[in-house]
Amino acid sequence: MKIDTFMAPAAPATIAAQARAAQAQGFDCIWTFEAASDAFLPLAHAAAATARIEIGTNIAVAFARSPFAMAQIAWDLQRDSHGRFRLGLGTQVRAHIERRFSMPFEHPAARVTDYIRCVRAIWHTFLTGARPDYEGPFYRFKLINAFFNPGPIDHPRIPIYLAGVNARMCRAAGEVADGFHVHPMHTVEYLREVVKPALADGARAAGRSLDGFELYAPVFIITGETPAERARMERIVRGQISFYGTTPSYASVLEHHGYAELGPRLNALLREGRLDDMAAAIPDALLEKIAIIDQPGAIGRCIRERYAGVLDRVALYRSMGGDGDFGRFEELVRALHA
Repeated sequence: MKIDTFMAPAAPATIAAQARAAQAQGFDCIWTFEAASDAFLPLAHAAAATARIEIGTNIAVAFARSPFAMAQIAWDLQRDSHGRFRLGLGTQVRAHIERRFSMPFEHPAARVTDYIRCVRAIWHTFLTGARPDYEGPFYRFKLINAFFNPGPIDHPRIPIYLAGVNARMCRAAGEVADGFHVHPMHTVEYLREVVKPALADGARAAGRSLDGFELYAPVFIITGETPAERARMERIVRGQISFYGTTPSYASVLEHHGYAELGPRLNALLREGRLDDMAAAIPDALLEKIAIIDQPGAIGRCIRERYAGVLDRVALYRSMGGDGDFGRFEELVRALHA
């Protein structure tokens, strides 16, 4: 099992130092995320500072950019990292796409499937010089000239990961992606009974194999050297799960485990500003299914035991956060690489 880590936006020198440290600790990949800052810029600094560790986005918002803009930045990062880049895409939710990015959102699973096919068609033209001839239901690539074509690179095969929660987006990933970004609010049962069958359905529909297909997930942990540290981390994890639980897109996980009423309840508490009550509303049984709970030295073993045969790569949800919540990374890497 591979063990990855996250990297938040920072000054270039800080990014370079963090990337070198992650590589020295034995992590397999550094992932960035798109929130208050762009997901791609830190990866350029990380690539320049390292030689082995992979780099990737988890996630970049697909619909915020045209397929050509996405294809171009991915091609640049793959070239500059000498083949270490992984493009992780997500759709975001309707409100943000339409009201923050001013972009269309309807039919997101079908749209992102077409988007990925268009990106790959653009890469094919970059590599071979073939005449653009992609016409999909949402996107097209019909025009280019030599001035805008970066030309071939040494490692043109760029893995694309798609993020999602519900079965329809999982089927889309099975159709066109090379990997799947599992949301941190997940359980092993949901992965086995919903996500993996839907991925297989999508692959069958596209007539493709899932050999080499990777599932990656950030994992919540609750641990600590003292009871106070453990209680503090539990409060943080409960709060984060309760926040995710207010989002309708993640209701399927709650419903799968018999907590259909929990999402509306969390939403009501959020509207009233009762954040502590939201965290307390997460049932202990659900918390234990979502989070790894044990002593710091046992976290790696627990992750292996829970996810063996289910996930291919993991990360701690709050790793590299700099807030002292977990510091035994080299021990964790050894346990997961064993």
